[in-house]
Amino acid sequence: MDHTKNINNYFDVLNKVLSKICRSEINKFIELVDQVRSQNKKILICGNGGSGATASHIVCDLNKGLSYGKEKKFQVINLSDNMATVLAYGNDTSFDDIFVEQTKNFLDHGDLFIGISSSGNSNNVLKAIEYANSKGNTTLGLTGYNGGKLKELSKYSVNANIDDTQISEDVHMILGHLLYKVLS
Repeated sequence: MDHTKNINNYFDVLNKVLSKICRSEINKFIELVDQVRSQNKKILICGNGGSGATASHIVCDLNKGLSYGKEKKFQVINLSDNMATVLAYGNDTSFDDIFVEQTKNFLDHGDLFIGISSSGNSNNVLKAIEYANSKGNTTLGLTGYNGGKLKELSKYSVNANIDDTQISEDVHMILGHLLYKVLS
């Protein structure tokens, strides 16, 4: 069976979405991350499912890839990665609290909070963003679809603006790699 048509369609859609993403939003994303490093502040990041995996990949690139052997290092924590903590909060309080409770533990003034949600409507990400906003921290959302509530609540956002989870997640991963390339 030849899947060339579907393959070409997928790449055509991805290329179209990438060509329409607001470059000033991407520039602000990179600027905010670089600023946090220069001020010796932390980045807290989280997401569910594939977005949690994207957060892990971004953390790896920043903590190791852009920090190893450098005087100025990134300090990045993925709130999605500690499964024991995630499951303890999920079981003992609510799945909606898995990120906000960790944020209360780790967030300091001047830190950057990044939430990743393709739909933009993941309650656990939204609660953490709301908390970070309430403490006066800078917040940024990486979203898909129309951006959902995360785009509205975040002080800054980069929106893939497509009703497709896989394409949105691809864009978020590309943004992570672009961040790495620009800051290396």
